[in-house]
Amino acid sequence: MTPSAPTPAYRRLSVEERRGQLLDAALSLFAHRVPEDVSLDDVAEAAGVSRPLVYRYFPGGKQQLYEAALRSAAEELQTCFDEPRQGPLLPRLARALDRYLAFVDKHDAGFSALLQGGSVVETSRTTAIVDGVRRAAAVHIMRHLEVTEPGPRLRMTVRMWITAVEAASLIWLDEDKQPPAAELRDWLVEQFVAVLTVTARRDPQTSTLVEALAVDG
Repeated sequence: MTPSAPTPAYRRLSVEERRGQLLDAALSLFAHRVPEDVSLDDVAEAAGVSRPLVYRYFPGGKQQLYEAALRSAAEELQTCFDEPRQGPLLPRLARALDRYLAFVDKHDAGFSALLQGGSVVETSRTTAIVDGVRRAAAVHIMRHLEVTEPGPRLRMTVRMWITAVEAASLIWLDEDKQPPAAELRDWLVEQFVAVLTVTARRDPQTSTLVEALAVDG
């Protein structure tokens, strides 16, 4: 008889590995269902563990798990705009948007619940996590613009554009991901230049940036 293959040795997960496993399972569920429709039993089943084990890692229950999952998603989103500051600005921004839209595509219907609120489990803590994503994106964009002390008009312009990116992403999902992501990305880059151009009419600092973009492009 041919000897059977040896059974793989069971490996006990470390605390961090187990916690990561549970967060991955939760994010996968939140990616397709709003938090109200996800139970701890659902998370346990998705992770292949027992409900008491989920409680062991998240004794605060669903609220704690949701906030931890939101924080994990926020950390991933914050890295989207962390593009190496090499080469022309607009291609860098396009690559950052590619990563951002890939995240939106991956998390699909749960993007709204994860990063836009609209959930009964939303708290001041979850709101702060979401706002942290927006602020981090603004910081990265200012670094790409090589501006260390942005004036109020430039700060407002960048933050308005970030809000527009979020809104466009939600509408994109609602429109069955049309237009294609690459087209949406290019349109958002063009909008970035457009809002800077409008602000440049009233703000010398932004005007200098727009002139540099024209030379760079």
